[in-house]
Amino acid sequence: MASLIPGNLHTTAMGILPHDQVEPALRLALSVDIPFWPQLPHLNYYEDMYVQASEHFPGIVLMPEKNTLRFDTNKFYEELPELLDRWSDLDYFDISPAYSAVYHRFLELDLSGYIAIRGQMEGPVSFGLKVLDENDRPIIFNDEVRPLLLDFLARRVQAQLVRLKKKHPRAFMFVDEPGLQFIFSSVSGYTDITAKEDLDRFFAQIDHPRGIHLCGNPDWEFLLNRDLDILSLDTFTNGEILKAYGKHLKRFLERGGVIGWGIVPTWCEAVEEASIEQLIEYQEGLWDVLVQEGVDRDLLLAQSLLTPARCCLVNPDRYQTVALAYTWLQEMSHRLQEKYRLGQD
Repeated sequence: MASLIPGNLHTTAMGILPHDQVEPALRLALSVDIPFWPQLPHLNYYEDMYVQASEHFPGIVLMPEKNTLRFDTNKFYEELPELLDRWSDLDYFDISPAYSAVYHRFLELDLSGYIAIRGQMEGPVSFGLKVLDENDRPIIFNDEVRPLLLDFLARRVQAQLVRLKKKHPRAFMFVDEPGLQFIFSSVSGYTDITAKEDLDRFFAQIDHPRGIHLCGNPDWEFLLNRDLDILSLDTFTNGEILKAYGKHLKRFLERGGVIGWGIVPTWCEAVEEASIEQLIEYQEGLWDVLVQEGVDRDLLLAQSLLTPARCCLVNPDRYQTVALAYTWLQEMSHRLQEKYRLGQD
C-alpha cells in the first residue's frame, strides 16, 4: 500500500521549541524538509500544548499564575450546551491567535515549495491523564467526560488538518501522546483495552494522513497495530527496544505506514558525546537488524523520516544545542540519501 506521507529519509521535527521569540523559532521550523508551526511554552502560558488543546473544552479552568490548568465538573455541565451548539462549525475548533503566536503566522507563508507540511495537537489519552478535576482525579476516568474529550480533540485535529491541507495538499498531523507510555503500568489504572477502544474511536473521526508522536517507551506492538499513517518516536533512547518488533514494523510499513526515526539528540549532555558519524552508524545498525527480521530495506527507507529525538526546554544554552541538532539532522539526511540514492522529492 502506498504511503500518504513523504519518506526517503526527509526531515521533520516535533512541535515544541525552546525559543521565547517567534521569528527565530519559525526560521528553525522552516529549516527541515517538512516544516511545522512551533509551540513556544517559554514565550507565554498559552503556548503550552495542554493549554492549546484545552481551548473551548467545557469545564477547563486556566491557571496562568501556577502554569497549569484544571477541570471543574460543574463548570463542564454549564458550558457543555455552548460547545454542542457550535459542534457543526469546524472552524470553531481550530486554534485561535490567542492560543498560538505562530500558527497563523505559519499559515500566512508560501509553503508550496516544501514536499509536505505538518501540524500537531495534544492527544486525548495524555490530555485526559494530565488534567485533574476538583478531586485531583484525572478526567480520563470520568465516563461522562471522556467520550466527549475523544470526540472534541478529534474535531480539533480535523479542523487543523483541513486548514493545513488548504495550504499544502500533502499536509499531515502529529497527535502528541506522551502519556501512552504510562497506560500499560499498574500506576495509571487506564487499561490497554480501554486505550485501544478510545484511540480507535478518536482516529476514526480524523481524515488521513495522521499519526502519533511520542518520546517515551510504550507498548510498541499496541501502537503499530493502530490505524496510523505515521509513528514518530525517540530512536536515540529506545532504538534497542524496537529491535524486538521487526514483524510488527514490517506489517506497519506494508500497510503504508511511515516511521519517524528520532535519532538526533537535542540535550547538551548527549550532543557533547555524539557525532553525526556515530548517529548514522547507530541508525543503520538498527535498520540492519530489522532487515534481518524480514523488513524490506527499500520499503523501510522509502517510508522513513528522520527527526530530532525529542524536544528539550531545559538546556543551559537555551536553544543553541537544539539548533545544532537541526543542523546535524539535515546533514545526516543528506548523507544517507546520497548513500542510498534516494529521491529528493
